[in-house]
Amino acid sequence: MSRGLEAKVAGTKDGAGERGVLRFADALGSAFLMIRAQKLKSFFSLLGIVIGVTSLVAVISIVAGMDRYVREDFAARIFGVNTFTLQRRSSIVFSRPDDETMREWRRRPRLRVEDYRYLKERIETPVVLTCYSSDSATVRFGDRIAQGVQIIAADADYFRIRAYEIEKGRAFTQTESGLGRPVAVIGSEIAEKLLEGREPIGAAIYFAGTRFTVVGVVKSQGKLFGLSLDKFIVAPWTSPAARVVNPPRVLDAITVKAASEEDMRAAMAEVEVLMRSRRNLRPGDPNNFGIETSGGILDAWSKISGILYAALPGLVGISLVVSGIVIMNIMLIAVAERTREIGIRRSIGARRGDIVVQFLLEAGTLSGVGGAIGIVLGIVAAEIVQATTPLPASVSPLSIVAGLVLGCGVGVASGLYPAWRAANLDPIEALRQET
Repeated sequence: MSRGLEAKVAGTKDGAGERGVLRFADALGSAFLMIRAQKLKSFFSLLGIVIGVTSLVAVISIVAGMDRYVREDFAARIFGVNTFTLQRRSSIVFSRPDDETMREWRRRPRLRVEDYRYLKERIETPVVLTCYSSDSATVRFGDRIAQGVQIIAADADYFRIRAYEIEKGRAFTQTESGLGRPVAVIGSEIAEKLLEGREPIGAAIYFAGTRFTVVGVVKSQGKLFGLSLDKFIVAPWTSPAARVVNPPRVLDAITVKAASEEDMRAAMAEVEVLMRSRRNLRPGDPNNFGIETSGGILDAWSKISGILYAALPGLVGISLVVSGIVIMNIMLIAVAERTREIGIRRSIGARRGDIVVQFLLEAGTLSGVGGAIGIVLGIVAAEIVQATTPLPASVSPLSIVAGLVLGCGVGVASGLYPAWRAANLDPIEALRQET
């Protein structure tokens, strides 16, 4: 091929590309003109898309925020890393158990101090064990009282497992725990609100009918689903605080912390074997105790979030289908109103593909604008929910992309039939159409 011919072919290709871009730009400009000229029709066309995409972005943002919160904060704060808890039954249940399950739980024996000592003496995996019980009580300082304070009766290793950061003072020692000394470590909310800015270390607070001396203050941990994590007092489990939380020698839970996940799994297996042996359970008998880890909570939450994500498209789809039908009807009306215009365009050389592209762009632009508005409103709604409720929200890029794709996609899908009808109009008959 000669250089002149190559240049001619290249010029032809470049010209075709430029004409394609111009046709696309003209069609896009025509779409915006139509939206501007037919404001009322455009409003009703956009309404369903806006509602659907707003719901999509807001709900995905809230579910994504809760997912991140549960995985990064909730499980770590409640259970800790490489930690599991032995208790009478599961403490976190995501669905209401049936009556038979409730009866079985009530028949289970309570954990006791002897169980804690039995495990501590026999477990071979290198771990840290602690026991604790908790309940709420009224606490007094001078003439001030605080109601609904969580009282935790635990041994000194509780602080090693929960990894509290002591802001002032210190944690109580194993010696103080063994002797049952009336000392207490308090949460930052107790220090700020009950003690009113007074020096907390050495302050005398009263609960369980006993005077307790504050030896430490835990650094603020914030809130969990809107509930304060700083309204608590930890005292030795052998002190008079034990009278508040449980009957004598009864425990709520035994918590075990390992250095690694592998050690944690080994310790869990050991604890299960030891407890079954201690309670004389035969090989076929089910456990009459519960072992709970953060992994179990995350698995349960994954199922719930999976259901929410699966149900979301169906809920959003209703409004999108309705809006798609509205857009299709409006585009069919537009084809009828612009029949003569279509005939003129066809008579001066416009191809069927040009007509199809024009109407698809009009429908896609119409719904795309609705999708963009819906994304903005969805983000605003998610931020409002986060600011006014305990629910966290995290705007996900996935929700924004999904909103744009759905917004434009519904318009293009709804515009296919009207575009096909417009492109297949007979040019002669279209020119005869009265304006």
